[in-house]
Amino acid sequence: MTDFHRIKRLPPYVFEQVNRAKAAARNAGADIIDLGMGNPDLPAPKHVIEKLVETAGKPRTDRYSASKGIAGLRRAQANYYERRFGVKLNPDTQVVATLGSKEGFANMAQAITAPGDVVLVPNPSYPIHAFGFLMAGGVIRSVPAEPNDEMFRALERAVIHSIPKPIALVTCYPANPTAYVASLDFYRELVAFAKKHELILLSDLAYAEVYFDDANPPPSMLQVPGAMDVAVEFTSMSKTFSMAGWRMGFAVGNERLLAALTRVKSYLDYGAYTPIQVAAAAALNGPEDCIREMRDIYRKRRDALVESFGKAGWDFPAPTASMFAWVKIPEPYRQLGSLEFSKLLVEKASVAVAPGIGFGEHGDDYVRIAIVENEQRIRQAARNIRKFFETADRTLHNVVPLVARG
Repeated sequence: MTDFHRIKRLPPYVFEQVNRAKAAARNAGADIIDLGMGNPDLPAPKHVIEKLVETAGKPRTDRYSASKGIAGLRRAQANYYERRFGVKLNPDTQVVATLGSKEGFANMAQAITAPGDVVLVPNPSYPIHAFGFLMAGGVIRSVPAEPNDEMFRALERAVIHSIPKPIALVTCYPANPTAYVASLDFYRELVAFAKKHELILLSDLAYAEVYFDDANPPPSMLQVPGAMDVAVEFTSMSKTFSMAGWRMGFAVGNERLLAALTRVKSYLDYGAYTPIQVAAAAALNGPEDCIREMRDIYRKRRDALVESFGKAGWDFPAPTASMFAWVKIPEPYRQLGSLEFSKLLVEKASVAVAPGIGFGEHGDDYVRIAIVENEQRIRQAARNIRKFFETADRTLHNVVPLVARG
């Protein structure tokens, strides 16, 4: 049987290799502290679950739902944007509910990409940002992930030298995996650049509410006057309300782009289960103390991570947002590459992290550590890693030369 064209364009999913190492270690009886996947371990808010239970099991709500989202949910998202960002949205034309922001990105790629279209994507970045477009037949050109002058210089080069000219740029701030945060001034420059060069801007704002500097909550790109002409922004209930498995997200912004997304979605899905949409509206319209509690828990975990790993001999700066730390591999192990180092941590320290290479080749000197275990478990992970570091000279003298990158 011949290979399938779209599948051939996808590299092996490197996270799967770490998952296999985790499974093998667990089968052998190891207690793995899993800081790999950004999979929230906190419960969804009580009032949201109650609304789900209240709505489920009725003939009216168990039927097919609305692909672009029920009207009440789209209104709730528009109200959230006005409260949080001061951005006014028309819920009928500028808000689409998606099956999580990942599906939203993939379907937007299907909607706007012709074979061979060039799309600019930060490297390192969350995999769907690139692979959604690759699966749609596009070509990826990498740009630096940090929101600074170097990124703009790379964008200028990309616009001049790419044939054909790029059609879109993806951004993600607070960033997964790097935890970079963008300012409103950066977005102003970016919107001006996009208008000048006729670029579509696709902003991933999934971590909008996971921030630790209360004086500077992450802005929305749509706060920039005129951004609505060129931009669509994706948000998610997954992290804000610990509703990852519910698969509920949104695309908001430019009407023409959202109409294209809605058209594609109408052929592919009937929307999320109606009780989930009703519960999601209750989350967006409801009290915000649950969001503050979530933020407080992640802040304490972040502090425990930075402090305990520092004591273990692995120093890194505290991230100011997201549920991740983007951490340089300690120098003695860097030549292993992030995948081998991650597998080694599972084997020798019973700690799972995400290898940076999974987010792009520019991530290979790093691992991503997710704060998805409680403080006690995070400190235990640090103790395990400290023991590994202390004995590594004796146990690893054969490993490094074998798997060193050429």
